[in-house]
Amino acid sequence: MNWRAIGTVYGKEMRDSLRDYRTLISMIVIPTLAMPLLMFGVGAMMVKTMTKAQAEIPRVMIIGGGASSNVLSALRATGDFKIVPATDDFTNQIVQKQVRAAVRLPPDFDARVMRGDKAEVSIYVYQTDVASQFAAQRLDAFFRRLSDTTVRERLKNRNIPVEILKPFAIQQENVAPPAMVAGSLLGGLLPYLIIVMCFMGAMYPAIDVTVGEKERGTMETILRCPVARINLALGKFLAVFTISIATVILALSSMCGTFEVARRVMAQSLPPRLIESVSTIDVAGLSGVFVLLLPVAIMLSALMLMIGLFSKSFREAQSYAGPLMVLLILPVIPAILPGMELTPKLALVPLMNVSLTCREMLEGIWHWNYILLIFGSACVYAAIALGATVWMFHREGVIFRS
Repeated sequence: MNWRAIGTVYGKEMRDSLRDYRTLISMIVIPTLAMPLLMFGVGAMMVKTMTKAQAEIPRVMIIGGGASSNVLSALRATGDFKIVPATDDFTNQIVQKQVRAAVRLPPDFDARVMRGDKAEVSIYVYQTDVASQFAAQRLDAFFRRLSDTTVRERLKNRNIPVEILKPFAIQQENVAPPAMVAGSLLGGLLPYLIIVMCFMGAMYPAIDVTVGEKERGTMETILRCPVARINLALGKFLAVFTISIATVILALSSMCGTFEVARRVMAQSLPPRLIESVSTIDVAGLSGVFVLLLPVAIMLSALMLMIGLFSKSFREAQSYAGPLMVLLILPVIPAILPGMELTPKLALVPLMNVSLTCREMLEGIWHWNYILLIFGSACVYAAIALGATVWMFHREGVIFRS
């Protein structure tokens, strides 16, 4: 290897890549704006939808209860519902969102309550509709209050203290430090985000320095230069790897800045304990995540170079990159799921092992035997991918396949 030649190729490819607007979009615009748009844009839409659903006075139906004027009057008196006439197709009207919820009462509901008999109440709801869920929650809260009031009156009439219903109090105390709570919240998402950004940062520059050279007709000229193929391959690889890492750094910086702004904006509306948990991140764990994902970035950069070398056109390379991204994301998804634990078998699964280990490191848990095994295996995978890339640069039959 000739490091001077590698540096020359690296500098040339970096200059060309930074002049390409597609590279700038994938390296700067997307990672910088993705997290603010995700948190504030989508978050604002969710808040607006939830606020609108909460402020709405839902239309509800009362099925039955014809001889129970007391409970019907109490429901109307709350002002929380708009009672509409009951129909036989009430379930269809709930699904069609013409009515938000319905409640079925026995005809003699009031009489049963007065006698002390059990009265069944059924609430019908559209589970995936937010407005329907809020309406059902209000109905549930109303009947729970009515049940508590009825029980208190019965105890009072029998001169029994209300405290007999609650002989002792139960409370939960969180023993995990704020950094561990924050690591648990971000541990599944952060490796996923970094791997996606690594891939997106490497995709366009890798395609441009390979199949882009073919389409511009400059690949033959470059291969005829007095530069060893290994130096040419490593120079192009280092340019792609640099842009990939820069994309990740910008994404992480944007994420940290977004969380800091969100923490200050929501400081008055959220509990201090929650704000402290979200804003406290283990710096050592974050550094360990970055180091552990370096060989992953090497592997992804090499894979994209291989795709570019193998492809005959820019469009063909993009058609390969899409399915590859799905295949790379699939092993990472289980790390987001709650309850997934790192085991000796999972420690050998590429990408999944890195994601699970990164989650534990962000929680402050350092299993060094797993970490060393996973880092070593990731380096082996990266070396294999890089070696295959160098091999493809030596095979003109692969590069210029017809």
